[in-house]
Amino acid sequence: MKSILRISAWALLTGVAACGIAAADEISDWNQMLLSAMLTNPVTPAPLTMRVAAIVQAAVFDAVNGIDRRYMPIYVPPAAPPGTSARAAAVEAAYTALVSLFPAQQAKFDQQLAASMAAITDTPDAVKQGLSWGQTVAQEILTWRSQDGFSDTVPPYLGGTQPGQWRPTPPAMAAGLAPQLATTNPWVIRSPSQFRPAGPPALTSDQYLADYNETKNMGSATLSGRTDDQTLYANFWQAGNPPDYFDPVVLSLAAQHHFQITQTARMLALVNLAMADAIIGCWDAKYTYSFWRPITAIQLGDTDTNDNTVGDPTWTPLITTPAFPEYPSAHSCVSGAATEVLSHTFGEDTPFNVMSDAMLGVTRRFHNFSEALEEIQNARVFGGIHFRTACVDGTSLGISVGDYVMAHALLATEGGGN
Repeated sequence: MKSILRISAWALLTGVAACGIAAADEISDWNQMLLSAMLTNPVTPAPLTMRVAAIVQAAVFDAVNGIDRRYMPIYVPPAAPPGTSARAAAVEAAYTALVSLFPAQQAKFDQQLAASMAAITDTPDAVKQGLSWGQTVAQEILTWRSQDGFSDTVPPYLGGTQPGQWRPTPPAMAAGLAPQLATTNPWVIRSPSQFRPAGPPALTSDQYLADYNETKNMGSATLSGRTDDQTLYANFWQAGNPPDYFDPVVLSLAAQHHFQITQTARMLALVNLAMADAIIGCWDAKYTYSFWRPITAIQLGDTDTNDNTVGDPTWTPLITTPAFPEYPSAHSCVSGAATEVLSHTFGEDTPFNVMSDAMLGVTRRFHNFSEALEEIQNARVFGGIHFRTACVDGTSLGISVGDYVMAHALLATEGGGN
């Protein structure tokens, strides 16, 4: 009830001024608020953006679907009264989740809330019911995920000092970040280890030597074999987080296919659930294998038990090395999951563009989803923070997660839609 009274007051006090904020499409408007919030107050460590995005988009989907009832819910059973405004429910679900996750940005959310409400033409009773239902759903999602194990306290992770073992990397020399993510309860997949890959190649193997030399030659901060475009896209894919890239792709393709509000909310939920589960599976593998980063491997290359690797104590990567183990590549895991969901829905050979507010003015154009995955794999190697096998295996993990999510989550109910 507090939410309803608050919004009614804002609509009266700010109606004209607030209309300057875009409010034509509540699903896309509030997804943009999510992405903007994560840029304004970056989620740390960065892989946790997938968890945050999944919480918001799960709340929006269950709120809208609880009215439309076309699909199986993520968590909250459909229980909205007949005649409830889906638009109001979507707005309030996103608002409630975002205020909880980013309380310092409430003033910005309040402004967008007023604009969104001013654009909704449903009856007052429908809007009132929508606000109440959206708030209820978001609070249930937030409570549910607060008990997923992520908040567990764990000791600092420092890895080991034997060849091949991860240890803190310069410049921060920080302990391994968020090891508890490896044991967080997934959203859809059965367990964090369900799609665990086989592990990095042995240090004495031909595959490791090939991976080592490729990253050493192509990922160096200086004297690299990269082209200008390869350097550009290595930096582009590092500048933001996966939702920054893939959520706008979802919205663009949904608009092209004239998706209705529930269909668009479902697509955003599917992609973000898949990315959230892919990062959990990735972290399970990272902290299971605890493989060293290229900066460590190459600087200590003369002591790694492989007589064919040539060390370089001065070698540094193009991109600053993240503070967690190398194998598998997180971006590859998450991108594999996102593109697999998109491919299932729109077709593998769908052309699309990728842009990001994290690097304005840059557009990456792709003929299909496989082409994008290849560039993302290259970006991590050419950035000097991954070996090739970590990217290939990470992509496979993500694709498996994406397939599983599509087969088990948000399925159409009898008489529902696609």
